Amino acid sequence: MSVRKLFNIGLVILLLSFCFCTGCVQRKLTIVTEPAGALVTLNDEEIGESPVTVAFEWYGDYVVRISKEGYQTLNTHRDLKRPLHDYVGFDLFAETQTNIDEYTWDFTLEPLKPIDKGELVKSAVGLKKQAFAELPAGYSKKQK
Repeated sequence: MSVRKLFNIGLVILLLSFCFCTGCVQRKLTIVTEPAGALVTLNDEEIGESPVTVAFEWYGDYVVRISKEGYQTLNTHRDLKRPLHDYVGFDLFAETQTNIDEYTWDFTLEPLKPIDKGELVKSAVGLKKQAFAELPAGYSKKQK
């Protein structure tokens, strides 16, 4: 057999081994809150009470909402960045083995502040005065 044929056979075997030895990527995101037991919502989908782990399919921006009785509701977002092995070209080699991408996000909730009823009434009276204040001289309701 010629060297060229051996090379071609070796190349075919190498390519076939890549096809049959493909692995997979398991992606997991864990959300931990202080205090624990808060209801966690990702992109308008409730995923459970913290600490909670969920599988995910894509990287990017996630809208996060965390709520618990007695604490201020947290509305925020986080960016889950793609690892190098998820980019085109690198993913061919990464998929020859099983990868586990695990991420943990930590959040701290602020206790709910009691409402001062006196301040609330004072603020409401001030807003009412603003709403019914007379228009400045030379200004008519028809002007924009």
